[in-house]
Amino acid sequence: MTGSSPARKAPNAYHHGGLREALIETAMGEVERGGPEAVGFSALAKSLGVSQAAPYRHFADREELLAAVAAKAFRTFGAAFREMIDPTAETSKLGQIAHAYLDFGLRHVELYRLMYASRLLQRAPVGSELYTAADASFDLILESVNPALDDLTRRRFALKFWTSMHGIVMLAEQGLLPPKIRRISVAEIIDELVRDTELAIATAAADRE
Repeated sequence: MTGSSPARKAPNAYHHGGLREALIETAMGEVERGGPEAVGFSALAKSLGVSQAAPYRHFADREELLAAVAAKAFRTFGAAFREMIDPTAETSKLGQIAHAYLDFGLRHVELYRLMYASRLLQRAPVGSELYTAADASFDLILESVNPALDDLTRRRFALKFWTSMHGIVMLAEQGLLPPKIRRISVAEIIDELVRDTELAIATAAADRE
């Protein structure tokens, strides 16, 4: 017995924002498979069984849709990171976040690039959905820095740690780590980054006492 393909939803089956979310979910899958370039309104409309004009009722253009996809990615994986943190684990919270971040960056390459390397975030207005979602993602790292330190110092530590993590992920994903250091695993580099950061944080906290 041959399986039948799932029936497409009729245009009027989407209501109360259902089509908007369906467009975002479908576009996210397309980004994962073929990068942002694979996302097109016509193909999305056909895939969802709606009119060619329907996506434009929710997104002015392709960039607005991709910004919504990036925002959802920040929220989805930020929530996943929070859920996987185990306060009883031997690895510190910062270490757990670092390895989860590395795993995500290397396993979801195209989505990671959309979030961090597409300039969507750079163009996102303060207070926009994407700006807010990305800011909340950064808070994951910020919350791992000793709260006894002043706010600016904590933000500096979090920013330096995040930029180092981002650099490692991008270089590793593109195979650009120098051959002379390839006997050192990316996981080892991450572990050393975590140790160095935590030592620097502890030193800064001790200096305040």
